[in-house]
Amino acid sequence: MASSVDPAAYKDVVVVLATAGVIVPIAKSLKINSIIAFIACGALLGPFGLGGLVSTIPLLSTVTVSNAEALAGPAELGVAFLLFVIGLELSFERLMTMRRLVFGLGLGQVALSAGAVGLVAYAFGQPATAALIIGFGLALSSTAMVVELLAAKKRMTTSAGRASFAVLLCQDLAVIPLLFLIGVLDSQKGGGSLLAGLAQAFIQAAGAIAVIVVIGRLALRPLFRLVAASNSAESFMAATLLTALGTGLIAAAAGLSMGLGAFIAGLLLAETEFRRAIEVTIEPFKSLLIGVFFLTVGMGVNPAEIAGNPVAILAIALGLLVAKIGIVFVLARRFRLSTATALETAIMISPGGEFAFVLLNAATGAQLLGARAANIVLASVSLTMIALPFLARLARHMAQKLAAPVILPDEAKILPPDDHAARAIVVGGGRVGRLVASMLDEHGKSHIMIDQDAALITTQRRAGRPAFYGDATKPDFLKLCGLEEATALIVTIDNVRAVDETVRAARAIRPDIVIVARARDAAHARHLYEIGVNDAVPETIEASLQLSEAALVGLGVPMGLVIASVHERRDGFRAQLKPAGAAAERALPRHARSRRL
Repeated sequence: MASSVDPAAYKDVVVVLATAGVIVPIAKSLKINSIIAFIACGALLGPFGLGGLVSTIPLLSTVTVSNAEALAGPAELGVAFLLFVIGLELSFERLMTMRRLVFGLGLGQVALSAGAVGLVAYAFGQPATAALIIGFGLALSSTAMVVELLAAKKRMTTSAGRASFAVLLCQDLAVIPLLFLIGVLDSQKGGGSLLAGLAQAFIQAAGAIAVIVVIGRLALRPLFRLVAASNSAESFMAATLLTALGTGLIAAAAGLSMGLGAFIAGLLLAETEFRRAIEVTIEPFKSLLIGVFFLTVGMGVNPAEIAGNPVAILAIALGLLVAKIGIVFVLARRFRLSTATALETAIMISPGGEFAFVLLNAATGAQLLGARAANIVLASVSLTMIALPFLARLARHMAQKLAAPVILPDEAKILPPDDHAARAIVVGGGRVGRLVASMLDEHGKSHIMIDQDAALITTQRRAGRPAFYGDATKPDFLKLCGLEEATALIVTIDNVRAVDETVRAARAIRPDIVIVARARDAAHARHLYEIGVNDAVPETIEASLQLSEAALVGLGVPMGLVIASVHERRDGFRAQLKPAGAAAERALPRHARSRRL
């Protein structure tokens, strides 16, 4: 029986899924960024690549895309979802915390980079409007790639990571008014007053935004509460997609971009208790549709045109990198960032990004920018994005070279004793660690203290205490400190990542050792129990109990009753946080469970 389904109608979908499901994982195994893989596949399989060459061969044409316009809709959805997630990640508190870098360093970078690039484009014959769009397009960097590279190397919390994120945050915010400006210029290119057009567009935009905000404030939180109460993952997913798409369509109906509506919806949901669950739900769709967007970007790459203008493309790429590195470095130093941090931030921010494609393609569609100029500029942006992983490694290497070398005092170079004695190990020599060590001394428990702060270790050794310099997250150093014979490990540092890594390293070496760790809060304590500590002490809970004890004694409650009540509450909290039959507790020998230290 003959099928009524035309396989050719689904070939574009198959190409997208094959790229996302097969090509991208292979690229990642080769340490190639997924965005670069999508662009390369688009160029290879698009109308200027194999799609144009084999379009007349039925078998081969099923694995290529001959018309990039067929994917324009999903690609626009990808941009909308990206802006929706950016809105989710923003909050008023985060902006206020980072306002100095976001609105100082970030805004300065966007303005100066756009001005410098725009002036060069104008000098080379581009009209003022086109030069302005090119300037702002190239001023933006790749949020997706930079954040991915920083997160992969666990550098988001470093000075360079925070500065880079602040600049990227400002750039993401700048995209919205830039898209709005392109829409206004598009509507006015046939004539009429630009000021009147701006006023009319502003009124339309304000009306659409007001509708989105009012509906969002009144309906979004109750909607998600209702959906969450149903305990249906499918319904939650549907509500999330409806929110992103619905607000995007409201904005589009008012003549704005879908991305603007989705961005506002993300901002509204960022202040709700459903923010993290929504991010997890939307992430696969965002990643796939952004992949479609970059696939269409690659399909627009014409190798013949690139081959005809290699000097111009290379000159734009190199000029962009040099200009942005110089601007960001100088600004970062003005904002009192160290030389190493300023240089690493400047190099990470220097390449172009995905929003250059969004802005320049929108300007080309509005006939504000010539297609040939746009293709050459976007080819240069692609080249800088391809170079970003290599630039990231260069940035880190140069930052390490420029960073002030750590000169250890003689006291910090002394190695732990190699006498195989059974003693407790206190990780961290701060106020908490010193108090723990003094209590151990008071009760006659032998111990050593370790910390990565050389000055602190020096102070402790000069005071006659057994303190040693080193990184407790490294298994070899823990062994050198005598972990294999130690009676207990007490982790007192306040760095959550370092606490987790230290616990995992110690538990892998000694499944039976008593581990007591400081926790940031109840959630962190619960996590520490899961990875193997015997006791986790949350800062927030202990502070609350001590405040309660002091208040009750001050109010005249007998001390004995207060202490009993505090102990009862502490045991109750511990029982709630500790999973039943914790693996670490089962692993302890009986004498350790009863005697602890």
